[in-house]
Amino acid sequence: MRRPPRSDRPDTAATGIEPALGTRDRLHARLQEHLASAVSEFTAATALVVLVIALSFASPNFLTADNLFNIGSQTAVIAIIAVAQTMVIITKGIDLSVGSVAALAGVVGAIVVRDLGFSVWEATVVAIAVGAAAGLANGLLVAGARLPPFIATLGMMSAGRGLVFIITGAVGVYSLPESFQLLGNGQIAGIPFAIVITAIVAVSAAFMLSQSRFGQYVYAMGSNMEAARRSGIAVRRNLTAVYVLAGALVGLGGMVAASRVNSGQPNYGIGLELDVIAAAVIGGASLFGGQGRIAGTLIGAFLIAVVRNGSVLLGINIHYQQVIVGLIIWAAVYFDQYRRRRLEARG
Repeated sequence: MRRPPRSDRPDTAATGIEPALGTRDRLHARLQEHLASAVSEFTAATALVVLVIALSFASPNFLTADNLFNIGSQTAVIAIIAVAQTMVIITKGIDLSVGSVAALAGVVGAIVVRDLGFSVWEATVVAIAVGAAAGLANGLLVAGARLPPFIATLGMMSAGRGLVFIITGAVGVYSLPESFQLLGNGQIAGIPFAIVITAIVAVSAAFMLSQSRFGQYVYAMGSNMEAARRSGIAVRRNLTAVYVLAGALVGLGGMVAASRVNSGQPNYGIGLELDVIAAAVIGGASLFGGQGRIAGTLIGAFLIAVVRNGSVLLGINIHYQQVIVGLIIWAAVYFDQYRRRRLEARG
């Protein structure tokens, strides 16, 4: 008798994810999820436009070229790491370690430039590798040891921050060459380099999720992990790959953040997970998995950045900014739950 294929190994007879998602009901569900994402993106985009119009009247400095480029540069780090968080959320996971890993990657990148004479590009590769290593650890804990993503990444959040303080002695890494600022403050044809990096990351991630087989696997795992496994998808391998890729992007974001301030800061990224989760959820990613797009995440990231920028221009206390972001998260998650209840009620 022929042995059935292992649950974590793709069936050679399977083509893509059709066995798991080939029924009429599942196709209808996917269509509903895409429609829900589009509605969320439209809602967030509308809110962003209204906010921009309101701030343009409230502050004469808001629509200046310098301020708009400043918003773009400030958004870059959040957007890059939010793209990483979106991929994890689509798989019905969460990554609470992004702030610690970004700080660790930025600090290591700064150290290899200052002490080992690495160029900024070589240091960027090192920072990405640090992030990918942390992502691999998260992936092995989630997919291999089958720990809940919340617990696995919570542990990495603590371990990563501890490593940062051990490496730096809780002191920032300074005395860096001017070239170190290229990623965060440099320009290409008048466009901030950070914005260019963000655009490349966003377009690449969007293409991967929408056009590649791996992207189909990501959505399939988030929609129904057991169905994805039964369809022949190598769940452990692909889920681990998601965390590794996300970690690499977090490492890149950490390097851009360090470059912006021309130093490696051990306290960087505390609370960053709140902003990137908010950006993903505001843009339509569902904490219940299987739903989310990069375009929506970018809208969410810019919405948060405009809220913070407008608050500064209007002299609003920084603590009120956190309250506003918290309220936005509540509204976005409630709206997601409301949509899902409506879809379930319709069968």
